[in-house]
Amino acid sequence: GVFTAAPDRTGKDDAMNYAYLHPRDEIALTLSRIYRYKMTTTSGGNLSILDENGDIWITPSRVDKGTLKPSDIVCVKRDGSVTGPHAPSSEYPFHRAIYEARPDIRAVVHAHPMALVAFSISKKVPETKLIPQTYRWNGQVGFAPYGVPGSEDLGQKIAAKFAEGFDSVVLESHGVCCGGKNLQDAFQRFETLELCCKTEIKASTLGAPKFLTDQQLQLESKSDVRLPAFAYDPEMMTVREKELRNALCQFVERGYRQRLLTGATGTFSARIDADSFLITPRPLDRFSVLPEEIVMIRKGKCEQGKTPSHAVLAHQAVYAAHPEVHAVINACPLNALAFSVCHKAIDTRTLPECYIFLREVGLLPFETTFNDYEAMVRHMSLRHPAAVLCNNGVMVLGRDILSAFDLLEVLECSAEAILDSLPIGGFVPMGQPVIDEIIRAFNLPA
Repeated sequence: GVFTAAPDRTGKDDAMNYAYLHPRDEIALTLSRIYRYKMTTTSGGNLSILDENGDIWITPSRVDKGTLKPSDIVCVKRDGSVTGPHAPSSEYPFHRAIYEARPDIRAVVHAHPMALVAFSISKKVPETKLIPQTYRWNGQVGFAPYGVPGSEDLGQKIAAKFAEGFDSVVLESHGVCCGGKNLQDAFQRFETLELCCKTEIKASTLGAPKFLTDQQLQLESKSDVRLPAFAYDPEMMTVREKELRNALCQFVERGYRQRLLTGATGTFSARIDADSFLITPRPLDRFSVLPEEIVMIRKGKCEQGKTPSHAVLAHQAVYAAHPEVHAVINACPLNALAFSVCHKAIDTRTLPECYIFLREVGLLPFETTFNDYEAMVRHMSLRHPAAVLCNNGVMVLGRDILSAFDLLEVLECSAEAILDSLPIGGFVPMGQPVIDEIIRAFNLPA
């Protein structure tokens, strides 16, 4: 066949729908995300897609991952012939072996993100019961013994673990390999697993991380609430709703760029009026969000044909209890997440800005946002707009989307500063006289 270069779509495309992308485009775009967030090196990592013809589209060998274009992607035909301007990745043998071992897997991501490499060279697998999102995406993680890179032996060792039912496998002294029903499925598995590893490493400087029980995981899995639906007519959309839909998209994508979210974690919502609010849907890739994907909730009913975030009832409870709140965010930023899994609140007596904006940050049990909304809204308000949720990140409230996002950034910066202070002796909180002075100077409620 004749190889025709596709348009370069490695940049963000506002109208992107992965289901319509050619394998060349999807691989190049996904690898650019991995490289951009330092989850692989210029020469490291390889991605592949198995198409309906049995052909394997794969990243090339010896091509700069920082400048990879769709036209660089190689196709290894079912008969073994190769189409494309380069040789296929040297790791092609284990991609092929995984597809042969698991017919349900149609895409593979292999890379060397540093936290997963740390587990790899320590000969350990991460415990994914650290946060529900990681367990939901990965389940238990396998471990493949060392094999020479690019060898058939390595391929068989990795494929054997996938054949046992693992979808994510740590490779001894080599990184990680994740499979999925499509490339975005594999990528989100990969990205959430790296977050899990980073969190456990960060949390270990703070204390002993605590893991979710099977009972808690079942509670999270049962949060798939089906709200009654109402017929939605876009022709009736107000200017305010249009503004909020676009603002939500912009801040979700901004949060992803700043690593406050992963592609699979984070919920944003904004109040339209006393009876309705907008919330992010599921499933959702936070990398690229469209206004029409956002879900309206009106009088407890859901916009027809869409599925809101798992957190919809928690957000609904906040809006019902606090009319002054106009935006709510759930997120799992790395440093705040370290406090979350250690069941520790974040001390805001670090900088005046932190105390002024956040006051005192609460610590809520994991179960609170699933079945104890009364306790949640009793502990949270615009006066106390942030809380650490045990093993589930953080929640912030705002007067609008911008103020809620600002609070999320301040909270994460506070968490990072405290963690960074630990190796140099730990931070010294501002004393009560300083706090009293701040309260007087900025006329804060006592």
